Amino acid sequence: MSSSEVDIEADPDSDTEIDAEPDVDVDISTANTMRERAGESRLKLWAVLGANRLAVTALLAIVVFVAFVVAGTLVYPPFASVVTSADTIETMFSTMLGAIITGTTLVVTISQLVISQENGPLGEQHLRMSDTMDFREYTQELIGQPSPADPSAFLRAIVNATERRAKALRGSIADSDNDQLRAEVDEFTDSVTGNSEEVRNELDGAKFGSFDVLFAALNYNYGWKIFQVERMADDHADSLTDEDNALFEELKTTLSMFGPAREHIKTLYFEWALINLSQLILYVSVPALVVAGSTLAFVGGDSFTGSLFGLPNILLVVAGAFTVSLLPFLLLLTYIIRIATVAKRTLAIGPLILRDSQR
Repeated sequence: MSSSEVDIEADPDSDTEIDAEPDVDVDISTANTMRERAGESRLKLWAVLGANRLAVTALLAIVVFVAFVVAGTLVYPPFASVVTSADTIETMFSTMLGAIITGTTLVVTISQLVISQENGPLGEQHLRMSDTMDFREYTQELIGQPSPADPSAFLRAIVNATERRAKALRGSIADSDNDQLRAEVDEFTDSVTGNSEEVRNELDGAKFGSFDVLFAALNYNYGWKIFQVERMADDHADSLTDEDNALFEELKTTLSMFGPAREHIKTLYFEWALINLSQLILYVSVPALVVAGSTLAFVGGDSFTGSLFGLPNILLVVAGAFTVSLLPFLLLLTYIIRIATVAKRTLAIGPLILRDSQR
């Protein structure tokens, strides 16, 4: 039997690779949105990231109020009888007063730290300006136009340049004899085009200061795309011309520019959000202190008699005062959850995949 007729089988312990028919069904694309890549529910991401922080704070306040009323109604002995025989209100709201003052002081300290990062001697400010202008000039060379000043337009320009270069690469590879390479580049380009369209739509009309710009940037999975560009260029190095290699390198460079651009905008948003948080907590701390102090000083077990909808008035009053006193903490909770979630999802810059979804 001739060697060409021998059925060659790969030794499972051998490192030798045996050429086979090109596998044109290569899954190198990825889901366009962060929700799809993370595999989490739309409601959870809306509450943690997408929703207005004041709306989430109001929703949490309602939940706290309802939970307090339900507990005060169902737990034995009833709340109305407890407040008349013990110093429950005094203990509760004296503790809340201390917590509000301590929390407000802490937030003011955080605000001062954030603001202090923007201060510095002339040399540091000049260096910051030089680095910013160098980055803008380099980006201008990549996108072929002056770098936009608006953050959403700036990210859109990089996304558009990435899509153009991906299509240019597909056009260059179209005449290649390597079926596997053509299939991978086609799928990769389709993925880039779909993801770019998704992000462009989200960035259109987005204003910095809201979370919309950063949320759209999180949906652009540039790290996975850089990895795929590097992998395809390495796997098919023998099939690539000098022009193809240059196009691969240009595409990787453009994708790489999205990373620092997103991180810079993320840093600015964090500072913006923390300053807004400090202002809001200072605003709500005053009514929270007034309500907690007034309840401590003037409300006792016999202050509010009767009932409303079958619920003791004293229970409703104390539940409302407790909820108002918690508003500074609830605001802090909603803002920090968003900031911490974004920080966790952007720990790595570049083609490092920390999630299990794409390993």
